[in-house]
Amino acid sequence: MLTKEEIGGLQSEILRLKNEMNAILLVHNYQRPEIQDIADYIGDSLGLSIKASKAEGEVIVFCGVDFMAQSAKILSPEKTVLHPNTLAQCPMAAMIDVEGLKQLKEENPGAAVVSYVNTTADVKAESDVCCTSGNAVKVVRSLQENKVIFTPDTNLGLYVKRYVQDKEFVLWPGYCYTHVKIYPREIERLRKEHPGAVVMVHPECPPETIDAADHTLSTEGMVMLARKSDAKEFIVGTEKELSYRLKKENPDKEFYPPVGAVCPHMKYINLPDILSSLENMQPEVDLPPEILKGARRPLERMIEIGRGD
Repeated sequence: MLTKEEIGGLQSEILRLKNEMNAILLVHNYQRPEIQDIADYIGDSLGLSIKASKAEGEVIVFCGVDFMAQSAKILSPEKTVLHPNTLAQCPMAAMIDVEGLKQLKEENPGAAVVSYVNTTADVKAESDVCCTSGNAVKVVRSLQENKVIFTPDTNLGLYVKRYVQDKEFVLWPGYCYTHVKIYPREIERLRKEHPGAVVMVHPECPPETIDAADHTLSTEGMVMLARKSDAKEFIVGTEKELSYRLKKENPDKEFYPPVGAVCPHMKYINLPDILSSLENMQPEVDLPPEILKGARRPLERMIEIGRGD
């Protein structure tokens, strides 16, 4: 465990090197607080994707799980993209592979493939369009096809089906093991402890948890609601570090995450990793040219469609 002085020293050295190297530090909402505190941009998958595509720096240091760093490279192939700890991988993204997706496409000719941004680059290259939790409904509604192969998160697909009832869905059986453990009983426990608190949950949660909430939103949607709402208390049904950002941006309000809402893979990245990455310019994200080209199209299409919440 680092001391407060050690954390401050590492942060200062990272900021110094970052400025010297004309680097930009992109940080996901689920990263450690001490990493959030030195971010150039902190946000959700869509916001980070957009920022990566417009990044002016020569080097992008991406603090998130593997598919996010890959997306940054896909959208900025001419830049050096560093992923400070390659152990930071998304289990959901690993639940689908290209071979399985190709087979599903053969079994459902003419279906549009919508891949959640939480997928690897090679899966994106086999997809028609990507989506995030914030714009999934908007993306599916934009399709001309009547059948949709939705990968890899079943819960997000079921959530989209609530709002898009004129299309047939083929759902890949993937899930986020952090959100799937946010149970309705935990939401009800928190409601009893904090009567009057607004309940907002992520669409990766199970359907019964979504039914127990007041709002279902992406992480950035939660940020916007907390900022605009007159409410002073919020139950935050997603990974616990979002509550750190929410409290920092809204110091006069209180935020309560469910017990155990932790993504350990997001926590693999730490300040020493980031410093080492800048010092050694490693680990660098490297993708084959054909994957870079194939995966760029569905990501750009996602960005063009924009936010939905």
